[in-house]
Amino acid sequence: MSVTTGAAATSMATGDEISAWQTIKRGTEISPELKEGFWGTMGFALLGTAGRVVVPIAVQQTLDRGINGPHGLDLGFVTVMAFVAAAALVLTGVASYLMTARLFTTAERGLATLRIKAFRHVHDLPLLTQNTERRGALVSRVTSDVDQVSQFLVFGGIIGIVSVGQIVVATLIMLYYSWPLTIVVWVCFAPLFLSLRYFQRRLSDAYGLVRRMVGQMLAAVSEPVVGAVVVRTHAIEGRTQARIDDAIARYQDASTKAQGFTAFSFSLGGVSAGLANALVLIVGIWLGFAGDITSGKVLAFAFLVTMFVSPVQIGTQVLTDGQNAIAGWRRVIGILDTPADLDDPGADGVQLPHQPLDVVFDHVDFAYPGGPLVLRDVDLRIDAGTRVAVVGETGSGKTTFAKVLTRLMDPVAGEVRLAGQDLRTVTFDSLRRRVVLVPQEGFLFDSTLLANTAYGDLAAGPDEVRRAAAELGLSDWLDGLPLGLDTRVGQRGESMSAGERQLVALIRAHLADPDLLVLDEATSAVDPALEMRIGRALEALMSGRTSVTIAHRMSTAENADEVIVFDQGRVVQRGPHAALVAEGGVYGRLHSSWVAQQGV
Repeated sequence: MSVTTGAAATSMATGDEISAWQTIKRGTEISPELKEGFWGTMGFALLGTAGRVVVPIAVQQTLDRGINGPHGLDLGFVTVMAFVAAAALVLTGVASYLMTARLFTTAERGLATLRIKAFRHVHDLPLLTQNTERRGALVSRVTSDVDQVSQFLVFGGIIGIVSVGQIVVATLIMLYYSWPLTIVVWVCFAPLFLSLRYFQRRLSDAYGLVRRMVGQMLAAVSEPVVGAVVVRTHAIEGRTQARIDDAIARYQDASTKAQGFTAFSFSLGGVSAGLANALVLIVGIWLGFAGDITSGKVLAFAFLVTMFVSPVQIGTQVLTDGQNAIAGWRRVIGILDTPADLDDPGADGVQLPHQPLDVVFDHVDFAYPGGPLVLRDVDLRIDAGTRVAVVGETGSGKTTFAKVLTRLMDPVAGEVRLAGQDLRTVTFDSLRRRVVLVPQEGFLFDSTLLANTAYGDLAAGPDEVRRAAAELGLSDWLDGLPLGLDTRVGQRGESMSAGERQLVALIRAHLADPDLLVLDEATSAVDPALEMRIGRALEALMSGRTSVTIAHRMSTAENADEVIVFDQGRVVQRGPHAALVAEGGVYGRLHSSWVAQQGV
């Protein structure tokens, strides 16, 4: 486990360190749609670029042959050149439209694949990775970071393809007209071109920091929104706002620094462009007086210089957007390249039988990365159909025991078996259908009661849900709701009480029809009236199944067939409640303390 999680952390880190070319290569491997029809799109880009150079050529031919030709003004030739220029403009427009449409289509298809894979992989990340990565930062990787890639591929990609084409074609035509003037133009832009590598590295670092600051800012904003009740009840609005202000300020500083590099490179491009235009006119006039170039070619060259200068200046912004997008792309790739800590054996795995399951922990150890053992040589068997309560002090390892039992985490040593099968050989599909964990606080999604209960069985309709509620003795509660199954539960189920959320979780678990039921003390956060209702529902739910309850109340242990006592990660006692009370030890102390609290 520690090795896997360490590899996950390394992957998350190295995702921010791979080069731009490696990022693009890896990104297109993840989203192969981005490469579909690439050469066709480039063909339309080439046509669009070629169409642009027809106009300067038409102007040069019109001036040198149609107006200043050896036979004077030739209106026929001028008319032909006008039609040629108009046709070139139409061709350019059509080619640009087709290129844009293809880019939009392939980019959005590829990014849809990237989003889907990223969102799906988040659910496969190690629990420790999910817990250590702030949720706002994690969400930003699969939302705003992907959006940055989208904007660049759709808009920056269009500009980049056209700009490169324009520079190449303009240079070739300029060389045809006058190689001295072409050298003048390139000398003027040499400082900018030579510094691009430097700016690329600095922009990459700067925008990598910007993307991280976006994640931290979203985390700082999202946490107090979700915990608004805590913020208000503890009157910590000022401290919360200070944290948000600090996150915003750090994002502002990072963004300002990055934009400073952009502004400098853009200004350098502007200086180069002004110098190129001035020198072309000066050197062009001088060559004209020397008889080395015609006036039409000088004018055409002025058009071509504009075609050359414009994409170079725009290219600085494209470079900025590109580095921002690459930084976001790296972060998404970092998520996708983070290995899942639990491997699904898939088609090679085994299926659990649909019957009450026996549980075996065979000398199991578990430790969180870099920490001591939390479970130490846990060696026990739970017979099929047995109701077991697991008790212990806070931090004794009982919750970790439940997570290992349901294979939310794998042990670092030993083996966990259900119905004789090593959990690591059981398919996820079979495991999640046969084993259900009901957490202490049932999470509800912002939808109807029907939709939330049906997560236990996605094929269940209203009749199946009502039948499940009746079997658990919850029909009167369900009928007492104003809108019944159409009741909206609100975000995180906040429209319902903690006890009602637990009732929904029990109906959901009953619909799943598991053979091993693991409960994290379903009655620990409810009022006495609901506790009795939940208790009756639990009796029905656990009937005919193996059940393991992480008990926070001794009343739960009193009703179990057997009690397992944890202390410092070890099983120190087990047996029926009465026998353990008589035995004393850790369980005797826990029970005496609970009895004393009940008497207060």
